[in-house]
Amino acid sequence: MERLSDDAQWIIMIAFLVSIAMFFLALVINQSTLVGQTTAEGVLEFPKNDIQDLRSEIFAISNQWPANITSATPSQITTMNAMTQDVLALSLDRKNSVVKFTMGDKADVSGVVRRPITIYYNNGVTTFDETISY
Repeated sequence: MERLSDDAQWIIMIAFLVSIAMFFLALVINQSTLVGQTTAEGVLEFPKNDIQDLRSEIFAISNQWPANITSATPSQITTMNAMTQDVLALSLDRKNSVVKFTMGDKADVSGVVRRPITIYYNNGVTTFDETISY
């Protein structure tokens, strides 16, 4: 009886394993590219500078407001409302972002007189909420 040769079967099986390994590596490389792209997009879309500019502008406005809002004169209230509306309109027009902020009366916080400020920022992608004593 003649001996059967198994060499061709081994070659086909190894080729099959190599093709599965190449498919798996291609899939992993493809996914890593997508993950890297979405991470980079997330970093680029975060409006860090816009939020910092908004905060500095609100802090500058806070320095001009009276210590107690309830004792403000009508002209001071008109000025405060105008400054608030200007910030809201500019952020919506230039940055396409919705901004809301409120300022409370100055109060003693650990021996330092501070004003509570609440800032809300939303540009459709990023939402930022902050309450700070300034």
